[in-house]
Amino acid sequence: MSMQPPLDPSTELAPTGAISSTEPGPGDPPASPPPTRRTLPGILLVALTLFATYGGLIAILLPIQVAMIDEANKVANLAIVSTVSFVFTLFAQPIVGAISDRTRTRFGRRAPWMVGGALIGGILLFGLGLLDSILWVTVFWVLIQVSLNALQGPLSAITPDRFPRDKRGAASAMFGIGTQLGMTIGVMIAGQFATNFGVGYSAFGVAIIVVTVVYVLIDRDWSSKEAAIEPWSWKRFLGGFWVSPRRHPDFAWAFAARFLLMLGYFVVAAFQLYILTDYIGMSLEGAAGATVTLTLVSLVPTLVAIALSGWWSDRIGRRKVFIYVASVIMVAGFTMPLLMPNMTGMIAMAVINGIGFGLYMSVDAALMSEVLPGDGAAAGKDLGILNIATNIPQAMSAAVAGTIIGVLGGYPMLFVFGIVFVIIAAIATAPIKSVR
Repeated sequence: MSMQPPLDPSTELAPTGAISSTEPGPGDPPASPPPTRRTLPGILLVALTLFATYGGLIAILLPIQVAMIDEANKVANLAIVSTVSFVFTLFAQPIVGAISDRTRTRFGRRAPWMVGGALIGGILLFGLGLLDSILWVTVFWVLIQVSLNALQGPLSAITPDRFPRDKRGAASAMFGIGTQLGMTIGVMIAGQFATNFGVGYSAFGVAIIVVTVVYVLIDRDWSSKEAAIEPWSWKRFLGGFWVSPRRHPDFAWAFAARFLLMLGYFVVAAFQLYILTDYIGMSLEGAAGATVTLTLVSLVPTLVAIALSGWWSDRIGRRKVFIYVASVIMVAGFTMPLLMPNMTGMIAMAVINGIGFGLYMSVDAALMSEVLPGDGAAAGKDLGILNIATNIPQAMSAAVAGTIIGVLGGYPMLFVFGIVFVIIAAIATAPIKSVR
């Protein structure tokens, strides 16, 4: 399924191809408009709002709504909603990214899609809280996920579009800080609407629309209407979504490494509310409050780790060592609830994993921008493909977690699964040769 957000009337979609440009080398100015004083704060605010929406909905509002519709089957129903959403949104980012690479408008390539995704997703959030059927919750959740992915894909492309390679650690760190701070704020806000999730959905809908529109207006992209473009070819368009592992092994290893780590992380994160109720033994209301607490205690270590790793990796010119260190720290974090199956163990995991995931996030985004095939002219499409390695694990995590709980021995095996997959992800990073 694909959805085309509404574009500005002056927008013209050119046939498939990419802007002819050359990827700037280290220290060279970016081929796209150089960043202004508003670019980094803008990336921070949009990422914060987007991931606040993701975090609040996924961690609090959606599980509560699903549980209130059918308490007895909440685990299976949440897995169904998440899995169906995964199927329909699998290629949303690369498709929108590819089309945004080719969009011709006086507002640039990315802005129309960012605004369109925010508008559609935000408006649908107003209706989600009114539903009392798992079927209709699933339908709305699919459309919302597709729309928000249409925003996230072009947003991710701003870093390679506008920053040279040796400055992307700082830009990626800003995106990472926005992501983590957003997840924290989103969970905190959502926790306040635990008994009135409809109002919570609406609040997130308003925020995502307003912040996105303001950003594209105050940090304007150059017009792309006169940019060169290749003639339309369905074969080239469809073939562009396949990146050969043989020709581009670093791209393939980066995809695999991110996929594995994200799956290990989100299998635990997606079921945090139910871990607190069914493994730790809290009430649903108490678990909602505890989720906010866990998010808060991880915030400061995560933000410090993101800021330091992004700056430090730019300074020393290395990315992979930070990913190795982050993996070791996250393994330690996942062992805490196994050793202490109580709130203390969950808090220890939140703090330790906050440091590890923070180290990973900012450096990983910079690394991904450095393994793109070709000259970076199709950054929107290529980063969209790499972002599948985040979206698939996040979307399928509830189904995987439900299977682990039901078949492999219950909630403790979620943490074992996380440990194993984080280790394998670190191993998959080692063969990447173009990034130190």
